[in-house]
Amino acid sequence: MEKQVLGGLEWRINVPDGTSKEPVPECSYYLKPRLALKGFLVVGLMARVLNFLEKAWALGVSEPKKVIHGMKVGIALSLVSLFYYMRPLYDGVGGNAMWAVMTVVVVFEYNVGATLCKSLNRVTGTFLAGSLGIGVHWVASQSGEKLEPIILGISVFILASAATFSRFMPSVKARFDYGAMIFILTFSLVSVSGYRVDKLFGMAHQRLSTIAIGTSLCIIISMFVSPIWAGDELHQIIHRNMEKLAESLEGCVGTYFKDNQSGHPSEGDSSKKTQAYKCVLNSKATEESMANFAMWEPPHGPFNFRHPWKEYLKIGAVLRSCACCIDALSGCLDSEKQATEHLKVHLRDASMAVCSHSCIVLRELSMSVKTTTNSSKLHSSVGEMNFALQELQNALKSLPTQLILQQPFPDESSENKSNNEKECAPPVLGLIPLATLVSLLTEIAARIEETVDGVVKLAELAEFKASNEEKRAQNQSTSNNQSSDHPSCDTEPRRPFQRPEFISTSHLRDRYFSGFCKLVSVEERERHSFFS
Repeated sequence: MEKQVLGGLEWRINVPDGTSKEPVPECSYYLKPRLALKGFLVVGLMARVLNFLEKAWALGVSEPKKVIHGMKVGIALSLVSLFYYMRPLYDGVGGNAMWAVMTVVVVFEYNVGATLCKSLNRVTGTFLAGSLGIGVHWVASQSGEKLEPIILGISVFILASAATFSRFMPSVKARFDYGAMIFILTFSLVSVSGYRVDKLFGMAHQRLSTIAIGTSLCIIISMFVSPIWAGDELHQIIHRNMEKLAESLEGCVGTYFKDNQSGHPSEGDSSKKTQAYKCVLNSKATEESMANFAMWEPPHGPFNFRHPWKEYLKIGAVLRSCACCIDALSGCLDSEKQATEHLKVHLRDASMAVCSHSCIVLRELSMSVKTTTNSSKLHSSVGEMNFALQELQNALKSLPTQLILQQPFPDESSENKSNNEKECAPPVLGLIPLATLVSLLTEIAARIEETVDGVVKLAELAEFKASNEEKRAQNQSTSNNQSSDHPSCDTEPRRPFQRPEFISTSHLRDRYFSGFCKLVSVEERERHSFFS
């Protein structure tokens, strides 16, 4: 039955006892689980979206250059889209305006060097392929209708095969790989489409002009709107890697000797420092790509036209070899065989001195590369590092005496003689971890000295500026010469970065290994004389 209630309708159901009631919808057994599943999916989707937005926000805050790059790409696409939106521009380039949009999407890269590399490769490859395609099309059209497709097919086969093979050559692959690919694509399109298109020259001209418009727009925006230079990125990678190696070396040696008094904080911070060298091990591909792109860039900042970018790659290779030694040193921390505390204490001060001076040299190199200035403290720092290595060699030579003093006095009875020989045998196994540590510290010092040589060569080729202390010394010397009674006295100018002759780390390495062999032989001789 129906009942009118306040201008609406109300549905009621008659029951057998003569009364009526409102109908109640029956709840299905599957309705509640489905609603719960839908709610769970919606909540999970919203959580994923919020997590993604948080990560994107954190990335934008930590690296604002990437946000700026995204805005620059948006500006370039908005400007190049005007060739479609504005009628005069569209009539000027015709229907090929889409090639300009595609060029911006493909060519615009993160840094200026990469954008210049791809832009010049695209324009050069398109121009060469278009010119060859038009020439081959003219030759084929003059040969007759029967020979025209044959000539076009043979030309596509030969040139495409040769261009594809050239991409395997290291010199071409490093700098012109994208241009070779564009050459193959453009020549194939011109050759195939020219067989059916009458106005081939006009079509090629329009496509080349639109590609030139797109590449020019990318280059202008990339260079003049908050530019990101590949040379600056490579420069920062190198000096940051030096700082990371210094932190890792301090963390590893400090953890090995449990040096809590030298400013090493909690275990979490110490583990982060000891693992910082892994970034150096994985930086080879980034350094090579940045060096390749930096060669395309114009002079900017402290970098001249022919800046020695290849020297950065050599320094990066030496830093990676040093990081490998630190990786092996980090493995000593988790080794099952550890030296006794008595022997560790004997070499602790000398090892920490080598570590400290090595880190000082690395930080001086990092500051020198960062500020592109000659370091006035580098000479003395390298000398102190080599002197600390000599002290470590002397501490290693005195280990046989420590081993003898560490042994207990044996029982002279004949029946316990064999047991005492086993119990009082010198702990050679406890000496091996310390020998490994000293060997790795010596190798690390040798790698650091090679890094010094690389930075010295880079400073000479790039003409690093003189430091403030050197400028003061030069000004003081000139003022003294002017005020002296004998101005004709010849004073030899101070040459930057000429390191005094110290004992090289290779010589210290040879002394270390010969000393270690003598140490083992002396240990055996003392053991036989001790039991005799």
